Order: sequence, then C-alpha cells, then structure tokens
Amino acid sequence: GIKIKAKTFALPGLEVGSVIEYRYREVIDNAEANMRLVFQRDIPVRTISYYVKPFSGTRSMLYQSFNVGNTKFEKDSGGFYRATMNNVAAFREEPNMLPEDNVKSWMYIYYVADMPKTADEYWKNTSKVFYEVSKSALKVNDDIKQASEQAIAGATTDDEKLKRLYDYARSQIKNISYSPHVSDEDRKKVKESKTPGDTLKFKMGSTGDIDTLFGAMAKAAGYDVRIALSGDRSELIFDPTIANVSLMLGSSSIAVKVGNDWQLFSPGEYFSPYGMMRWIEEGQQALVTDPKDLIWQKIPLAPSEKSRAIRTGKFKLLEDGTLVGEGRIEYTGHWGEAEKLRNYGDSDAEMENILKNLIRQKISGTAEVGSFTIENANDPDKPFTYTFKVRVPGYALKTGKRLFFQPNVFERNSHPIFTASDRKYDVYIDYPYSYQDNITIEFPDGYSLENADAPAPIKDAQGISSHSITMGVTDGGKTLLYKRNFSFGNGGFIRFPVQSYPAVKGLFDSFNKADVHQLTLKQATVAAAAPSN
Repeated sequence: GIKIKAKTFALPGLEVGSVIEYRYREVIDNAEANMRLVFQRDIPVRTISYYVKPFSGTRSMLYQSFNVGNTKFEKDSGGFYRATMNNVAAFREEPNMLPEDNVKSWMYIYYVADMPKTADEYWKNTSKVFYEVSKSALKVNDDIKQASEQAIAGATTDDEKLKRLYDYARSQIKNISYSPHVSDEDRKKVKESKTPGDTLKFKMGSTGDIDTLFGAMAKAAGYDVRIALSGDRSELIFDPTIANVSLMLGSSSIAVKVGNDWQLFSPGEYFSPYGMMRWIEEGQQALVTDPKDLIWQKIPLAPSEKSRAIRTGKFKLLEDGTLVGEGRIEYTGHWGEAEKLRNYGDSDAEMENILKNLIRQKISGTAEVGSFTIENANDPDKPFTYTFKVRVPGYALKTGKRLFFQPNVFERNSHPIFTASDRKYDVYIDYPYSYQDNITIEFPDGYSLENADAPAPIKDAQGISSHSITMGVTDGGKTLLYKRNFSFGNGGFIRFPVQSYPAVKGLFDSFNKADVHQLTLKQATVAAAAPSN
C-alpha cells in the first residue's frame, strides 16, 4: 500500500565544477515512537533540522545521540522541539571500517514510562522482565524429557551432552527460517506453536523456536538455562552505558551454565557450527537474564583457525603462458556460514555464476571455468566447498626464453586492501580468519626455475598476524611446490585505532607484496648439432 512519487528535472547550464544547492522537506505524520534521525548523508549538507512534537501522554521522550557534537533538541514554536546541524561533511566509506551506526551522525528518539537512575539499574530491570517472560519459552514437558534423555544417552561429558542436544534441535526440527520452500499450512502450524513442546510435536519451528527447544531439552537434562540477549555488531557495537534494549540488544540465544561459566548457543542459526555464535554477536557482552542479579557474559571471538579458507590446486603452465588445472576451495567457520548464506536458495546456474565471478576476481578476468562441483551448500557441519577446472590464457608473461609468473594462483589478481595515505575511522575486521594454500605447478618441457627465492615470513610483534610461504621443487625440478599459511586477528585483535593506520597499512602492503611475488622460468639452451661428414 506504499506509493512513492519521483520527480526528475534538468539543471540548465550544469558543468564540471558547478556548485549545486537544493533544499527539501520531509514530513512524517503519526510516526512510530522509536525512530532514527539521520544527519549525515553521502552528500555534504549545509543545514539539516529535525522538528519533533513529543507524544503528550504518560511516557517521556528521550533521545540518544551519535557523533553529533553538541547538537541537541531545543524547544521551538508550536509544541515542537528542534535539533539542527550545520556544515555536515559527506559520509565516505573506508575499507574495513566500524559499523556505519558507530561513525555516522544520527539520533535515536524513543519513549520510556519510567526514567532509570543509571544504566545498570535499567539493564537489571530489563533482565528481570525478560527472565519472567522467558519462563514459558523454556517450559519442559514429558515429551521433552524423553527426547532429551534419548539424545544424551551414553554421553559422559557436558560438551558431549550439549552437542547432542544441539545437533538434535538442528537436525530433527525443520527450520522454516532457513527453508526455501514452506507451505502455508506449515507456516500456520509454526505460528500457532506456543511452547517448546509444540515445536517438538510439529517437528518444525522458526529460529527462535528451535533455540528455545534446545534450551528446554538442556533444562530437562539438569542444566541451569536462561535466555540471553546480545547485540549485532554488523550494525552497532554494543555499549552497556546506553540504556535501550531495542537499540542495543536485538539478538537472543540460549545461555547454559556449565560449571561456573555460562556458555551461549543458538542452534536455530542453522549454519552456525557448534561451539560458535554468529560473528555479529561474538566479541561483545551478552545479558544473561536473571530475576535478581545483573549478569554480563562475554561472548568469545572464535580463533582464526576456526574460520579458514583452505585452497588447493594442481596446475600446469604451458609454453605460451597459459595455465590449466584443477582447484579446490573449502570454507569453514564464519567464512563457511557466509558462503552458504550467499548461495542459499540459489539455483545451480546462479551458484555457478557466483563461482565464476569469484575465480575471475581472484585469478584473472580471462579465466575460463570448466566443470565444477559445489559441495555441502546446505550442510551445517561440513565445509562449503568448490571444486573446478580452469584455463587461464596469458597467466604467465613470456619474453624471449623466459616466463614470468606468480606461484600463488589464488592471489594472482589481488591488490592492496588499504590504498589511502590517511584515514578517518578505526580499522575493524569482522572476525579472525586464516588461509591455507597448497599449490603445485608443473613447468613446460624444457623450462626450469631461474630464481626460486621465497618471500621472508611476516609477523608483527604482538602476534596478531602470521604470514609464511615455503617453496620447493620436485619431479627432477619440473614441478613447483608452494605452501602459504596466513592468519589475522590472533589474540582477538580485530579493532585498530586510526592512529595505528600507517602500521596496519604497511603490514597489509607487505602481505600483498608477498602474495603476488613472481618467479622466473628459463628455457634451456639446445646445443647445436655437430656437422655431419
């Protein structure tokens, strides 16, 4: 029922260097109580003002400011309040930057019935409310007890028991949030589901339903189980000093007490491996609901080896510089989850197109991708895997009797991540990650390595990153063996202040230089035949 009207018009005499000034007004009637007011756009703004007339009921209007300096709402005429910013610079994205909501200029207006004295008091009250509401969501009945007992039969450790319950909830219950085709009848059933017992009976549920079924089964197994709330750092990094649950804590999961610690789980996030949360939740505090105490639990970052791209290839270099061969790429952890979601619900043709674009982006725009397979696209536990055959004309540069080529086929087309000399925002990566490359390249007949020097290992003093390359020859000098191991974000370091940008940029420049390192092949000189008598 929404209609949008657009107007197009020409600007007479417009040319490069012209300064364009324009003005517009936007009116929102009967708006919802919670609203974002964006001050910074992708164009420079001379003046921007928001006029808000607060609801005249029993609730009070508050607002939370982000990067607006001293701008605040001041009383205006007609019962309105006005907030104004002048000379707002255009917003410019930077590679690997903080979430936009952390750096852009905006405000969030909302209403409260009671004014908390402190943020801790607010979160304590919120925790109590959600704890009471979640009691029915974690209700245990006889069917759940029986299912839980059968699932953990024979398990001896907490980890083994919880993994079995996790696998049961994920494999035995149809997740309609991740099913590309769901009938109206099934949607109706899930909508009518009120308790974990209903989810178990229907054998289907939403992401939240599956999470609470897991929680109820863990509770039936004797564990202390709570609902936990966490933030989404792909949008806004959680800040416990901001007392607003809808703004700060938009995700939920299941907290299980193991020993003296709380561990968090979300089997309803179908592609999240056991023992890991989604990356958007890791590295932040989660609020574990409780009737009395304020409990914060840090969600650990998965180490770099958990999210790895394993790339193997067996190739042959032809005399004219063409490269032919087969490759395989496996993605695990957060990387695997991202690839599965990227290909989720796509046809074979669409997935093939994604693969071809990836190969051309990484190796060469001239790459010709032949037969391929895509494995485990819908399997939550196994690595998402591409296998393919490829032919790349002009992979090596031929000059006279020499061939110049890059041994890391998968990085041939890579470029430095950071190109700007300076930067405005902190450097921020989503999660620790790693690469493991194993490549063999067979040389053309009559060619051998003229130089076989490998780049020196690269490692910063804090051990945040590690980059090592080893090379050797086999088969009588006819085949190159290339291995590369790379990791970044070790020790949980994923954010770097803007002051350290030159060091971060220099480090990644070094990585790229090593990745595109070239080797030279030289054709052997054929001895002249002796003259015959």
